[in-house]
Amino acid sequence: MKDSAPTLTADLLLQAYQVGVFPMSEGRDDPEVFWVDPRMRGVFPLDGFNISRSLAQTMRRGHFQVTYDTAFEAVVEGCADRDETWINDTIFALYRQLHKGGFAHSIEVWDDEHLVGGVYGVAIGAAFFGESMFSRATDASKVALAYLVDRLRLGGYALFDTQFTTPHLESLGAVEISRDHYRAMLVEALAKEASFKTPGAIPPAQEVLHRNAQTS
Repeated sequence: MKDSAPTLTADLLLQAYQVGVFPMSEGRDDPEVFWVDPRMRGVFPLDGFNISRSLAQTMRRGHFQVTYDTAFEAVVEGCADRDETWINDTIFALYRQLHKGGFAHSIEVWDDEHLVGGVYGVAIGAAFFGESMFSRATDASKVALAYLVDRLRLGGYALFDTQFTTPHLESLGAVEISRDHYRAMLVEALAKEASFKTPGAIPPAQEVLHRNAQTS
């Protein structure tokens, strides 16, 4: 379902997330933005993230470095840098505002000084709304997701919304649930507190893998 949206502000966008809808555009150069409220919603059960043997090997190899919230705009740019994207200038500007306000966060994956992957989304209460991810190296976006799920678990989050599912996300553990089920989960998550800014250094891959094995 999609309807023409009123003039968007960062506050309106936060309100929209809290009632279960999110904005999209038909393309990078399309100035229009519409609301989306999927009949079936994609979510990642935080205790069901699937780290395959090959992904675990990639993480243990240690040639990627992971950071949080150090290159938010570059991650959004990476997500928008494709032939078809729903991220237009308006949406980009709004997420930039949300990041400055402490609501939008990113996970960055680096190979030396090169940004090779990442994921970003919006956090409200104990709900995290995943927006988009990108990869310029094998497994880079999967590594970003693995670290994101670990961060959400440590921070006390109850809901990881992926909006839709894809075969790629399903292979990592994402599932589809009904709109009503999603809204019930959303209400519960919004009533709780969580923190993306968990204390301590970025954990090593072995620690992330160990916690995932214990939780999954």
